[in-house]
Amino acid sequence: MSSSRSTPFAPSVHVRALLTWLAVYPTITLVMVALRPWVSPLPLAVQTLVLTAIVVPVAAYGLLPLLMRMAAALSRRGRAKETAQLAP
Repeated sequence: MSSSRSTPFAPSVHVRALLTWLAVYPTITLVMVALRPWVSPLPLAVQTLVLTAIVVPVAAYGLLPLLMRMAAALSRRGRAKETAQLAP
């Protein structure tokens, strides 16, 4: 039985790792720069706690879903292009 909906995008583990890095690295950098004046006197463990308390939700609920949608759109575009090239 065929469904009218297309197959959901399921990126490889390598693509997921790249997307995670693309979300996390710039976010960590920006948050570290923004918070440096306030957290620099704190112990490293507390600095890390504050950093991760901000970065993890931003990446997990904001950036990763956005990047996954973008990757899915690129994947669909690539598949459509391949299908068009194979058509007689």
